[in-house]
Amino acid sequence: MKTTKKILLPENEMPEAWYNIVADMTTKPLPALHPVTKQPMKPEEWEGIFAKELVKQELSEERWIEIPEEVRTLYKIWRPTPLVRASGLEKALDTPAKIYFKNESVSPVGSHKLNSAIPQAYYNKIQGVKHLTTETGAGQWGSALSVAAKHFGLDLKVYMVRISCEQKPYRRSIMQTFGAQVIPSPSNTTEAGRKILAATPDSPGSLGIAISEAIEAAITQPDTKYTLGSVLNHVILHQSIIGLEAEKQMAMTGDYPDVIIGCFGGGSNFSGIAFPFLRHKILGGKDLKVIAAEPASCPKLTRGVFQYDFGDTVGMTPLLPMYTLGHDFQPASIHAGGLRYHGAGSIVSELHKEGLVDAVDVKQLDCFSAGTLFARAEGIIPAPESTHAIAVAVEEALKAKVEGKEKVILFNLSGHGLIDMAAYDQFNSGKMSNYEVTDEYIHQTTDRLEKLV
Repeated sequence: MKTTKKILLPENEMPEAWYNIVADMTTKPLPALHPVTKQPMKPEEWEGIFAKELVKQELSEERWIEIPEEVRTLYKIWRPTPLVRASGLEKALDTPAKIYFKNESVSPVGSHKLNSAIPQAYYNKIQGVKHLTTETGAGQWGSALSVAAKHFGLDLKVYMVRISCEQKPYRRSIMQTFGAQVIPSPSNTTEAGRKILAATPDSPGSLGIAISEAIEAAITQPDTKYTLGSVLNHVILHQSIIGLEAEKQMAMTGDYPDVIIGCFGGGSNFSGIAFPFLRHKILGGKDLKVIAAEPASCPKLTRGVFQYDFGDTVGMTPLLPMYTLGHDFQPASIHAGGLRYHGAGSIVSELHKEGLVDAVDVKQLDCFSAGTLFARAEGIIPAPESTHAIAVAVEEALKAKVEGKEKVILFNLSGHGLIDMAAYDQFNSGKMSNYEVTDEYIHQTTDRLEKLV
């Protein structure tokens, strides 16, 4: 491990507003549609699920949205997060590339998810909501929301994807420590869960199924709203604080990224690091490559179709215009539980369709090889999700070595892997496998979609 350089931003320079890339997009995302009428969703229809202020942000085309003072005060517990020059990784790769990473693992729950959990809990609190429901894959979002809900005195029920609940019991413990009720999904507590279990009793679950259960629980209980940790516009908005800080920090180094990389499940951490930089490409033609790194076993951007689809498995959410593998796609039980989602957020999907966002898929073994290399070079064990971004960063750095060109690479370390050591045990013992998804299966799940675009 080589001594690395941290670029720290003074607390008083932390952004005072979130950035909304929709304001600068030449082609705006298509509107979400009501699941029954197939007409564009009205604000009051969104408000049946989400807090009113979050709905306003979801539909906003304003460029800057002020961060409430109480939210900024809580952000200051761990923000601004460090930008780090990964000199140890550079040396290990013997590359002329400069590699930087934004270290979001320093948050109280070890990931970027708290950036949206705090404002979502805040807006629900000031509206008078008493209870929240949500889903979580690997548990990072559930952990973050459990902290935020406890701070604002809100009751929280978390539907955790069953396979992740089994693979990552300590994340369940974190949520319970902060007072959340954790229910493995699919469960017998909802009609949606019972339906899935009746058809597939040994279902490992998925984020789509957990979303169905969480939404059903929200709309059938009084004083309750649903919260989401990725995909939707307001979540991506909150995460923009990552890239806004990174912009200022990169300016302090005298470098500017040629390539920006984030792991990709629904789009929250990827958008957070990339969108503030991407606006300069949209508005000023900045030469910049932005790469979403997704699992080869759940390749919605690289092998999915662009179509309206439900955000959940049962079909309770609005229909979203997205790159999707189909809402009933069952992803393999990889350890990067936070990336096991069938669809991409509407904003990312539109930007990908326009050629402004690239995507690559990465196999699980390649991810853990890169994650182990990073850990040995930088002294940080990355979350399985983050290893996808690291694998692509390594690939880009090795390309620079072959080409003999200097290149500045920035990636988002979305979280640490200290609660994911069972996964590293499997990798280190040679018991981990790659998972392949066939074209036939993707066609099966996508051909069933109603063609609305």
